[in-house]
Amino acid sequence: MTLPAPSEPRPFELGLHSFVDFDPAGAVSAPQRVRDLLEEIVLADQVGLDVFGIGEHHRPDYLASSPATLLAAAASLTKTIRLSSAVTVLGTDDPVRVFQQFATLDLISGGRAEIMAGRGSFAESFPLFLGQQPFEYDALFAEKLDLLLKLREDTAVHWQGRHRPPLTGQEVYPRPAQTPLPLWLGVGGTPESALRAGQLGLPMALAIIGGLPEQFAGFAELYRESARRSGQSTKVKLSINSHGFVAGSAQAAADMYFPAHAAVMNRIGRERGWPPTTRAQFDAGRTLRGALFVGDAQQVAEKILYQHEIFGHQRFLLQTVGILPHAQVMRSIELLGTEVAPLVRAEVARRNS
Repeated sequence: MTLPAPSEPRPFELGLHSFVDFDPAGAVSAPQRVRDLLEEIVLADQVGLDVFGIGEHHRPDYLASSPATLLAAAASLTKTIRLSSAVTVLGTDDPVRVFQQFATLDLISGGRAEIMAGRGSFAESFPLFLGQQPFEYDALFAEKLDLLLKLREDTAVHWQGRHRPPLTGQEVYPRPAQTPLPLWLGVGGTPESALRAGQLGLPMALAIIGGLPEQFAGFAELYRESARRSGQSTKVKLSINSHGFVAGSAQAAADMYFPAHAAVMNRIGRERGWPPTTRAQFDAGRTLRGALFVGDAQQVAEKILYQHEIFGHQRFLLQTVGILPHAQVMRSIELLGTEVAPLVRAEVARRNS
């Protein structure tokens, strides 16, 4: 069997990412939830979406502690869609193992794997893997990122740091189909992370899940200016990652999605001291200048294009958070691929011509 060659990246890519939301007390079992996830990725591939990402978490409400394993299962069922972590929590993992896992995924998928590395928005992996010691989160991430970059460049690596035994020329296998293996930096609200992405000439994925999008424009500017000063301008590529859901009508999308979205935000909010999410706040986020991509296909496309004017990004990933019926999620994916994506791609092509 010959795997199809991965298609060339489009000028503007659209896709999805997921933490594989799960209710341990719910009606859907863990095996069924994983089967549903794989059906969602297959459908995303069939309707022409460009990327599907899975984010690493180590909590009972998510089934994504091992993104590379889930993505490898999806690789055998799909043909062209790119398969990414979203994100790999690099500070609590071994860069050698991360590289090997995603290099293996790249071979299984025929050159469709990506790593999206980040510091993580949750801290549960730190006591799980590193104990209760105090951490210099940024220094730990920076050191492990440095090693991961060297692993992409050379089979035999010479490297030394503070948080891992040194490498003194050991060879690391397997090597991926892609050279180099694509690596994105996931960025939340930290300017230093945007600076780092630009300095290293790495693509940057900017998560916007609240507030006004224009408040984040400075991160994109900082990223591009950092890349320019470092001689990395030709490597700049930006993704915007946000929450959302697509349905046949705006009202249906809002009514279906609000309970699931609010349940997640309120659960996390109780852990972090946030006030409860109200329907008024949710509806404000659905407006053109809000952070939520919830509506019919036309509205979601218009919002992606509105933000494209602000950020000039090359990729958009949608995350539908919370527990929704599988059929509703599948319909949202279908609409994103068959109705939203053609509108967005055509308009971006017109703007770039």
